[in-house]
Parts: sequence; C-alpha cells; structure tokens
Amino acid sequence: MRQTMVDMVYRLQDTICDAIAALDASSYREDEWTREEGGGGRSRVFSDGNVFEKAGVNVSVVHGTLSPEAAAKMGGGHDLVGEDLDFFATGLSLVLHPHNPMAPTVHANYRYFERGEGVVEGSWWFGGGADLTPSYLFEEDAAHFHQVHKNVCDRHEVADYDAYKTWCDDYFHIKHRGERRGVGGVFFDDLRSQSKEVCFAFVEDCASHFL
Repeated sequence: MRQTMVDMVYRLQDTICDAIAALDASSYREDEWTREEGGGGRSRVFSDGNVFEKAGVNVSVVHGTLSPEAAAKMGGGHDLVGEDLDFFATGLSLVLHPHNPMAPTVHANYRYFERGEGVVEGSWWFGGGADLTPSYLFEEDAAHFHQVHKNVCDRHEVADYDAYKTWCDDYFHIKHRGERRGVGGVFFDDLRSQSKEVCFAFVEDCASHFL
C-alpha cells in the first residue's frame, strides 16, 4: 500500500499542477527536499499568475522513528506503544488562493500513515478532505462542491458523507468568532474500518474528483 499511495499522490500532483498551469498561463517553482530523519518530498508553488495569486501543491513521503511522547499525542485509538515506533507517512496537500475575491480559496489533503509494517490492527489509517472558503458566497458553487463529494462518498460503503461533512464543519469552527470557516466540505481521519484496498479506493476516488 505504501508505494500505491505514493504513486497516487505524485500522479495527482502532476494532474492538478497541469490543470493550474493551463488555467493560469504560468509555471510553478519546484523544490525537491529531503528530511534528515528519513524521506522527503516535492513542493510546487505558483505565484502571481493570471488567475491565482498563490497556489501550492505539495507531496511528502517521510519515514523514521516516532517517539512515545509523539505517539501518545496522536490519539485516534491507535495502539502505539513501545520504545522504537517506526512509521511511514505520505500525502498530498494543497491551497489555492485566486486573485479575484469572487472566486473561493480551496484547501485539500489526502494522506496515509503506517506504523511498523502496517500489519497489526490499528497500525495504519487514511485521512483527508477538502473545503471551500469563498469571500462572496455563490450558493450554486457551494452546492456543486458538496454534491461532488457526496456522490463520491455514496459510491463507497466505507465512507459516510453526512459524518464527514459534520466533521469538517466542526474541525473548521472558529470558536472566538462563533462561526465556521467557509462553506465546509468533507474531512475524515483514522479511516481503517475495512481493508487497505477498500479504504484506498475511496481516497483515490475522492482525490481524483478534486478537479
């Protein structure tokens, strides 16, 4: 599953960046980076194009040893115990900020985490989501954004659109302002209720419908 997910996030980065470049009539700055503790990634940033003020589409593929203290803070009901907690994590994250205030800002990420060899129950999980933050609300755009994600969720027994929508609303709730950020979307984490292949199929479907 590690390589399958890595291939997916790099492929998705290429697809999204190609679409942005075509729309924006601009090219990205690419930085390939390495992590001293293990792994690395590839960052791509568009700046001051025709459409986007700034857009970042980033991939990370990292591995190393998770301290017991860090593991304890992860939560999620995972059985993360021991002195040497080997881990692997990969994902894609993006934020797109358009020049035009009439167009929304969008954020999305799709990720996979594995502890050890990922064979023990609770030692692997998927997460991700996407949300829309318009400055000026166009209800038909918000409805379309949500419908696309509902359609994806409805195709997969492992997914629950209503729960993921509520999770997103709560996750992006701004307590001191008493309001939620934007029009929401979907958010999910600790996705491991069925096999890796079943969970991955949903994540891939969700990610491929970002555009």
